[in-house]
Amino acid sequence: MIFQAPKGTFDWMPPRSESVLAIRDALAAPVRRAGYSYIETPIFEDTRLFQRGVGESTDIVTKEMYSFQSKGGQSLTLRPEGTASVMRAVLEHGLYGGPLPIKLWYSGSYFRYERPQAGRYRHFSQVGAEALGAQDPAIDAELIVLALDGYASLGLRRVRLLLNSLGCRECRPGYRAALQEFLRGLDLDEATRHRVEINPLRVLDDKREEVRAQLTDAPLVIDHLCGACKAFHEEVRGLLSAAGVSYIDEPKLVRGLDYYTRTTFEFVHDGLGAQSSVGGGGRYDGLSEMIGGPPLPGVGWALGVDRTVLAMEAEGLLSERPTRVDVFAVPLGDEARRRIFPLVTGLRRAGLAVDMAFGGRSVKGAMKAADRSGARYAVILGERDLEAGAAQIKDMTTGEQTAVPLAEVVDVLKGRLS
Repeated sequence: MIFQAPKGTFDWMPPRSESVLAIRDALAAPVRRAGYSYIETPIFEDTRLFQRGVGESTDIVTKEMYSFQSKGGQSLTLRPEGTASVMRAVLEHGLYGGPLPIKLWYSGSYFRYERPQAGRYRHFSQVGAEALGAQDPAIDAELIVLALDGYASLGLRRVRLLLNSLGCRECRPGYRAALQEFLRGLDLDEATRHRVEINPLRVLDDKREEVRAQLTDAPLVIDHLCGACKAFHEEVRGLLSAAGVSYIDEPKLVRGLDYYTRTTFEFVHDGLGAQSSVGGGGRYDGLSEMIGGPPLPGVGWALGVDRTVLAMEAEGLLSERPTRVDVFAVPLGDEARRRIFPLVTGLRRAGLAVDMAFGGRSVKGAMKAADRSGARYAVILGERDLEAGAAQIKDMTTGEQTAVPLAEVVDVLKGRLS
């Protein structure tokens, strides 16, 4: 029997997997520099957390959750997104009683039962960031800038920011009524008509062309914002402009989750076809109350690692093989292997990335392995070198080779690679 990865999932394999790690680190680096602390939550949660937080009318809850019964009879769900889990953890551990805002970041796997297609998988990975406890447009702008800084650090040039406001509990009801009145006059299937009555904003997020074609003249939430929401949105826009951030006002942007209020945004890349989103987020000031907590405003985003890989490939940024090691050790013979092993250990303990040839390879085979590793230097040790008490250090870029006393190899390579 030959086992394969489940449908809609995939394996990250070397050397591409090395790029994935680098991308994940690059996306997280800006928020770490901005004072966000790491949080890790369970990969599964009580199903009711997502039903209440994400929204029972969303596609995620109605169609896409991986739910199962535990041996104790509890309904559990593999997490389809990260924000609800982070909010649950903050409430459970009472972090809201300390300094505010609470600034957290995370990285992990998420699961949605979707129709597999390019850029959309049933198992995917994200880097996320959340700021809780501050109803301040500056923190909305901060998070947007930090996400764009992450993309920029990877060399991406074609990421665009779409921006909107969804209003608040004061102005949303008026817009909801106007939108429902408009949608009731359209030619929609029975399931979509049902959605109009439960959560009409979800219809604006419908990706089917036959639906989108009818939404051209739909009322816009931006035209129904109360004074406070208008002022909040204008402040976010002004702060982004002051930071040199370009954005596109997208009045029909609603995202796919029920907890969003006010600021909502999406990062898109034109090189990905239909699945153009590489990340997004927004403000969710009512989420805490939805899951039984006290009022605790929040804003955050999630950036798709898988989608970012595809975006980088679309821009030709992953064409080069990633370097795995700094130094590759080549022992020629059994005694050389015994002598070079502690040398390799010393180099690693000195902070260098080091690999070595195993299995008694020939000189030609070992040097091919050194070249494939991407190492800057090779350390070669043969019988004559052992007699001389020295190793040959070869610069893999220039081909220059020099003899260095064994006792000095670690210091010499540290100096050259510093």
